[in-house]
Amino acid sequence: MAGVLKKTTGVVGLAILDVLEDIPKNAAYRKYTEQIINEKLAMVKAEPDVQKLEDQLQGGQLEEVILQAERELSLARKMVQWKTWEPLVEEPPADQWKWPM
Repeated sequence: MAGVLKKTTGVVGLAILDVLEDIPKNAAYRKYTEQIINEKLAMVKAEPDVQKLEDQLQGGQLEEVILQAERELSLARKMVQWKTWEPLVEEPPADQWKWPM
């Protein structure tokens, strides 16, 4: 892999952070996703060496990390649409999580 030159794509986690703004601050998904995205974004800003950055991110090659970010952005948009932070419309059955049935 030595000598391989990769160009930047300009894709960052900022779009995900923008979507998370539409979710209440106390929602678990927003809290933990913001934390993870901010940590990864800080790594991207601090490390100019691609190989070292890939090692720090521990998500495979940067192309794979970008794919993960795109999927997270898609999920974040769905979470806003689903409003998962709102209370349930009706109470779940008492044995919903009982296993085996």
